[in-house]
Order: sequence, then C-alpha cells, then structure tokens
Amino acid sequence: MKYSQLLIPTLKETPKDAEVVSHQLMVRAGMIRKVAAGLYSYLPLGLRVIRKFEAIVREEMNQSGAQEVFLPSVIPGELWQESGRWDHYGKELLRIKDRHGNEFCYGPTHEEVITDLVRQTIRSYRELPVNLYQIQTKFRDEIRPRFGLMRGREFTMKDAYSFHTSWESLDTTYDAMRDTYNAIFNRCGLKFKMVQADSGAIGGNFSAEFMVLAQTGEDAIICCASCGYAANVEAAELVGPEHPKSQVIPVAEAIETPGKKSVAQVSEFLNILPSGVLKTMVYQADGQTVLVVLPGDREVNEIKLKKVLKCETVGLVDPAEVAKKLPGNHPGYIGPVGIITVPIILDRSVLNNTPYVVGGNAVGIHLQNTVVGRDFSAQTVADVVNAAAGDQCSHCDTGVYEIHRGIETGHIFKLGTKYSEAMSCTYTAEDGTPQPMVMGCYGIGIGRTVAAAIEQNHDNAGIVWPSALAPFQVSIIVTNGTDPGFIEVGNQLYSQLSGKFDVLLDDRTESAGIKFKDNDLIGIPYQIIIGKKWAEDQKVEIKTRKTKHIELLSLDQVTDYLAALT
Repeated sequence: MKYSQLLIPTLKETPKDAEVVSHQLMVRAGMIRKVAAGLYSYLPLGLRVIRKFEAIVREEMNQSGAQEVFLPSVIPGELWQESGRWDHYGKELLRIKDRHGNEFCYGPTHEEVITDLVRQTIRSYRELPVNLYQIQTKFRDEIRPRFGLMRGREFTMKDAYSFHTSWESLDTTYDAMRDTYNAIFNRCGLKFKMVQADSGAIGGNFSAEFMVLAQTGEDAIICCASCGYAANVEAAELVGPEHPKSQVIPVAEAIETPGKKSVAQVSEFLNILPSGVLKTMVYQADGQTVLVVLPGDREVNEIKLKKVLKCETVGLVDPAEVAKKLPGNHPGYIGPVGIITVPIILDRSVLNNTPYVVGGNAVGIHLQNTVVGRDFSAQTVADVVNAAAGDQCSHCDTGVYEIHRGIETGHIFKLGTKYSEAMSCTYTAEDGTPQPMVMGCYGIGIGRTVAAAIEQNHDNAGIVWPSALAPFQVSIIVTNGTDPGFIEVGNQLYSQLSGKFDVLLDDRTESAGIKFKDNDLIGIPYQIIIGKKWAEDQKVEIKTRKTKHIELLSLDQVTDYLAALT
C-alpha cells in the first residue's frame, strides 16, 4: 500500500477525552474515531490490526477443532427470559422493541442463542461433543464507557460455546481451549498470565482469565513466584491464620476518640497499626442489612461476600442511610459489640485471643481490648477480603503473593448445565433417556486485546507493535518525496518486498521529520529509510522500531535481512 493513497489522519495533540495510552495513541495514529460514548469507527489502519488479530484467532480456533458460526446480534427477549437472565442482567442489557411490540435485546453475549440453536439441531450423544464459535459485535450499555476500546459499549468478541455429554468431556475441551488461548496470545507476542477468576454474570462453576500484563492494567493479579499460582484479586484464595494461644486480655473499655472516624485517624490517634483496628462495614445484601467486620488494613471483596451470603446483589449502605438501618449508630463509630439486630460476617483473618479496637456505637467513642468470642460473636466467619502482597500462597508452603497489573483479554468458563437445564437443551443418552448437555464458554475481546497490546508496547514516540499485529510489517520511507532517484529506489524496494512482507510505501511529499514521526507513532516494526546514506553510499537504513537499532544494507541484502527478523 502507498501512504499517499491511505486514509491515515494522524494527530500531533493528545485528545482531551482519551485517558489511557491505547486510546490516545489509536486516535493520534488515525486508527479510530469516536462516534458517541463507547462507540467507535475503525479507520483503515485500525481495521487492519483488528483483521490480523481475528485471523490469528480464527486459525487457532479452527486448528483446535472448533467450528465457526455467525449468530444474530439482536436476540428475542423470550430466550433471555427462558434462561432467567432477562431480569437479573442489569441495565447493561440494551432492551429494545420491534414495530410489533416484541421485546428484544442487543446481545452482550450469546449463551441463550447458541443453546437454542443446539437444542434444535443436536439430538443424540453420538453428535457430541461440539464446539461452535463466532467473531461478532456485542453491546453492553456501560454506565461509564471509557478508555477507548478497553471499555466501550459496542465491541467485537470471539465467543465459543461447547456442548458435552459429561464433565469429563468438558474438561478435555476446556483444556484444549486453554492451550489454544495460550497459542493465540503467544503468537501475538504478548506477555500474559492465565489466572483463576470469578465467573460473574455468565455463571458456571470454574473459570480462568487471560491477562495481558501492563502497568496501566485496571485489574490486580495475585501471583506466586514459587509455585506459579495466579488469580484475579477477586478470586485469590487466602490461607486461614494461625490463632495465638489463650492469653490474659483486659476487659474491653470505652475510650474517647473525638472526630476520629477513619481507620487511619484512629490508628494514628492511638498509636497502633491499622491491622489492630477492626472496621465494621454496613452492607445491603438482597435488601437485608448485614455487618462485615474485617481488619483495618484490608478491603472487602464483594465477589467473595456475595458467594458467602448466596445473594444476587450486595452493596455498601449510603452513610446517610446508616441511622435508618442501625438506629442510634453513626458512620465512623459503628462496631460489632452489642449488635444483635443484624447478622455479622467476620473475616477469618481476624485473630482469636487478640485485642482489637472497634467502634463504640456512640459518637466520639471506640472500644479497646475487644476480643472475638468474648465481647462479640459472628453468625458467619469466612474469607471476604482481597488478597494482598505478602500474603502466604494458598497453593504452596513457601511462596508469598506478589501483585501485578493486567488487562483481561480472554475468559474461559465451565458453565455446566446452567443454561441447558433452564432451556431444556438435552440429548438422548445411550440408555435412551434425555440428559441436559454440559456446557463450556470461551471468550476473547478482539478490540480489547489490540488495545492491551498497545498498553504493553509503546514508548514516548508512539505504538511499538508486535510484528504479528502491526498494520504493516515494513514501511519504506522516502525522505525526499520529490527526488526522482529516491522515488525510483522506493518503488524498486516496494516491488521487491511486496508479496513477501506487508509493506507500506511512504511516498508523501512531506518533510522527512514528519514522516519519521508518523511512522514511529503508527508503530510499524521495521522502517527502511532512503535518505542521506543512499545518496552517499548506495545504502538504505533499516531501523527496528522497538530497539531503535539501525543497520546499513545494500538493496540486495534487504529481503534476507527482514526475513530473518520477521
């Protein structure tokens, strides 16, 4: 392709509404343009990158034995009502009506549609297992779409769904998809980790996420360097503590803490560590008020809390509403002692036989020397906090957790019979009885992975694409676009390399400086520069974008040199 014939509207300035690097650089490099909040048009360069990643995904999925289908993006509401998700998915589900008043939704995911397709077409155990996938547009009505392609409302996803006669069969496909995902992200040249995860709104019994590592990642990942265990912070398991032996602890007593409401304020005022303060959080779980008690240096993990309480929704009570839920109590001074009207959930990291400071349930008052079991008790003791750096690994005896940042780009689930039972998706077993199919689900965010690749691979000049994802592998930069000799060499190289590499010929009449900046911004891995060295020595410069290394070569050396690099 010739640069002069392509639509590549690069920008010098960073867009004001672009918060993360990938969003900034994709706009500046002329790859995407915003249509509305969370909605983007892909320009030629951006679409080339998307198509390259889709090709890798498609090749690896086909290699795994999966079969490609294409499902409608607009889905009848009755299918979602059948699965039970119509009323529970939330406002992210875009509900619409056709001219006849029939309810539909714009699919954020396609479990219902694929289950309906399979129950209509597969009857016998002899036809299973089967794994069907598509690369399709989805829509989730995010309350705050942001970060460009990282969290848009409309996005492209590869979603696959497998159907089985047994959990053992599902395990085989799940493992195959795990290996396929590893192959996909490795082919893209990305640094990533597979981590244990929570299944969220999709449901299911077990899931894992694929996280592209990046300092700007919005997800915290817990990793153990000793054994390799890794998990999303929402799902990371914690080891129960060793409780100290019985000791004599003075009786609990009230102390004045005027104006000291936060853990930081109380611990500083009393000259103790934050871990010596128990904070009491007021939550609503499916409309019921509960108290969550945990060490002051920990944070509640609401995913874990939902599982412990077996509820659909959980959220903090607004401070202004606390007095209505707990008459006579005030935010900042709430504690578990004397509370008998609401259930108490105690995090299991709280130690027995250990004195703590807790809220005194009166303004300006805390209690010191408070002991679990002696001064208050809990209905439930469970792991309800986020793991943190330095915690003991739950999978080995020697390791401790480290925290990395990552961007979720893929997610694989063992769904089980959640959808097949709800939607009567059955097969006839060998004994002639109908049985629900056991299902798996496997997703990759296409645009999100492209954005994550930029978050991981960029510098001050622009994008540094891994070769497999770059819109072009090689750019030929004719520094003087009006010099006939330079133009002739550029065209000669273009003909020489085309068909062997994906080549962009920068034949514009712009200055060399502008061309260098644009090519660095776009991030093409290898730049062939026809400039001063050609005029002096009949040599072209080949610059590697990532390392900035420059090699001087004659024209007949260029093809072999690039072949060795790519």
